[in-house]
Amino acid sequence: MVDARENPFFPASGEMDIPITSNISTKIPPLKRATLTLPSQARIIKKVTIEYENLDGTIENKNIILKNSIDWHLPIFISQSYTAPSKMENKKEIKKSFKLITAIKYAKFYTLGETLKIVTKDKILRNFLLVQPHRIVIDFDRDTTLKSVIKSFKDNVFSKIRVANHSGYYRVVVELDGYYRYKMKKVSDGYIFKLR
Repeated sequence: MVDARENPFFPASGEMDIPITSNISTKIPPLKRATLTLPSQARIIKKVTIEYENLDGTIENKNIILKNSIDWHLPIFISQSYTAPSKMENKKEIKKSFKLITAIKYAKFYTLGETLKIVTKDKILRNFLLVQPHRIVIDFDRDTTLKSVIKSFKDNVFSKIRVANHSGYYRVVVELDGYYRYKMKKVSDGYIFKLR
């Protein structure tokens, strides 16, 4: 007789990441700005193709069809910011702080970019990622009678927070605006969830 789980390809407890087997480092720096210089005979830009890697490792590409005249003396920039940083921003680091987006009796939820901070004294029993829609499920250890809460947020990667009661714990479901992995870290006043 052999002891085994029914499905050995699914994590045994609390999925914290999308399972991808790879020895390739995932520490890739974010795109700030890339420059492309065209040869002196270039006169018209016809198409731009971007090849990208999905969360599951598959490779795809997208095209933008253009028909514009160009000056080959000037470089073409690829960037994820709409405006160039000012000289002041280059000299000084702008201090950003977390913004409170909602609160319940036992927890407060703050966001800053792709980081969610939950300020609470309650212990997390389990946390895992689900898809369709992409969401983080977090169960907190507290037997309580909280009312169900649903809050939606525009222009936030954390697009919706739902809270509901269960026997012996309450569940927080944080819906995301797209496909992400995440890392959770315990801090002195609660927990931090950082999307990747």
